[in-house]
Amino acid sequence: MQHSPSPESLLQRIVATLRRQAIMLKAMSFASIGVVNSLVDLGLFLLALKYLTGSLVVANVLAWTVAVTGSYVMNSFITFAAESGRRLTVKAYLAFVVSQVFGLIAATTTLVLCALVMPVLYAKLFAIGVSFLVNFSMSHFVVFRKPRA
Repeated sequence: MQHSPSPESLLQRIVATLRRQAIMLKAMSFASIGVVNSLVDLGLFLLALKYLTGSLVVANVLAWTVAVTGSYVMNSFITFAAESGRRLTVKAYLAFVVSQVFGLIAATTTLVLCALVMPVLYAKLFAIGVSFLVNFSMSHFVVFRKPRA
């Protein structure tokens, strides 16, 4: 014989579902902004590689330095607006940049390793995917986490 769940249990399940959906919406927003930043990153990477340097690492770091600022601004005003209060601060920007360095390291390592076995463009696209996973995790759990009450 099955018994119906208690109101508290049902409420906990509803709250858990809403939290999962909120995280999914944030991930989708972060990904949408990431598409814009990825296009900036990719375009600057290809330009730097063609006109400024033959080094994958140097071209990747140059493109990243521009894209990371745009990412901070857009994520502060859109994805993490509730957490940031839609305010840009030096402290949050520096925390964002530092957290994104992990994504830069993951992306650059992925780029260099993948470029050994596939065309550079595909390696760069794969690296962008890896950096998304790292960057969203760092932004969600470190930079823009809600302050404890």
